[in-house]
Amino acid sequence: MHTFLAVLALTLGVIGLIGSVAPGLPGPPLSWVGLFLAFLSKGVNGAGDPMSLTFLLIWLAVVIIVSVVDYVFPSWLTKATGGSRYAGWGTVIGMVFGLIYPPVGIFLGALLGAFLFDFFFSDHGVWTSFKSSIGAFLGFLVGTGLKLVVSGVMMYYIVVYI
Repeated sequence: MHTFLAVLALTLGVIGLIGSVAPGLPGPPLSWVGLFLAFLSKGVNGAGDPMSLTFLLIWLAVVIIVSVVDYVFPSWLTKATGGSRYAGWGTVIGMVFGLIYPPVGIFLGALLGAFLFDFFFSDHGVWTSFKSSIGAFLGFLVGTGLKLVVSGVMMYYIVVYI
């Protein structure tokens, strides 16, 4: 049973890392489930200490906070730079189309999608659409970066405790 939980925990940790960058996969929550499975497997770290429930719950709180920040911050930053909700939608749609040429396509697709959607659907000028696309893109980068760091650290602890 320990081997099955260990393999499943590692698999979820890897999928969580991928989900931190790829749209549609909830990266940190999947990584946390992997961490939870490592907890259930009763593995120990290098010092022989098992994972504590407090440690697991702290990481659950971190995952919840990062998920909320990832949802709220890009929208807030887009609005702060003068963008509309269309810029946010353009970021996500451009990122999905950018998956054809990862990783550069994801970033350029997000930036270009935000600009085009804000320009054509909000009747903003070029400069306003450019500023809002930069805001949407920076919000996307911050959210993705936070998710990647959190999932990466949880993956580290999955490996340590298995």
